[in-house]
Amino acid sequence: MARILIVEDDMKIARFIELELRHEGYETETAADGRTGLAKALLPETDLVLLDIMLPELSGMEVCRRIRQESEVPVIMLTAKGDVTDKVAGLDMGADDYMTKPFAIEELLARIRVALKPHSSTEAKAAKTKLTVCGLTVDLGARAVSYQGEQLSLTKKEFDLLAFLLENKNRAVSREELLSAVWDYDYAGDTNVVDVYIRYLRQKVEEHLGIRLLETVRGVGYMIKDEN
Repeated sequence: MARILIVEDDMKIARFIELELRHEGYETETAADGRTGLAKALLPETDLVLLDIMLPELSGMEVCRRIRQESEVPVIMLTAKGDVTDKVAGLDMGADDYMTKPFAIEELLARIRVALKPHSSTEAKAAKTKLTVCGLTVDLGARAVSYQGEQLSLTKKEFDLLAFLLENKNRAVSREELLSAVWDYDYAGDTNVVDVYIRYLRQKVEEHLGIRLLETVRGVGYMIKDEN
């Protein structure tokens, strides 16, 4: 069973989560400050990190940023901060998911199960297939994106989102469908995460390369249109 690290300075909350996770069969480890949490998160036996933002010594944001410099271990942020800007900041640092306290333990467990899946829906379908549009090449097997020989650096979720849209090019895809396909579960009506990642793709792909790729379909979602 997976080993989950809980980085939380409120011992009552940490203990509650720990007991619930152990009841579900997970192994657990705890850390009460950011510096200790970072060290434990980078251990090879850590399979997932539950990370609070407000931590002594190092903030959760800084811990997440440093984790992403060295590891792809899934990170779910747990915080009392529910503002969209805080969610965006957490995602910017590389978090895979974000939950606001108080939360239902059933939802947390569901998100943990999703984050621990060894393959996303895109990865499961990936073969030695290359998709192209506007001079952009997405190699599903190698999980690589290039444009006229230049390799682009995308995060796992950014790649999955781009690949799914490209696999469904010329079709408007709703935010709900993107959540289901890329994040593999329902965000209970909160589709902001899709818009956040679309913005990331526009910055990393469209603005960087000077091409138009992603179209917003009002009232529906997004689409990649092949002009050829």
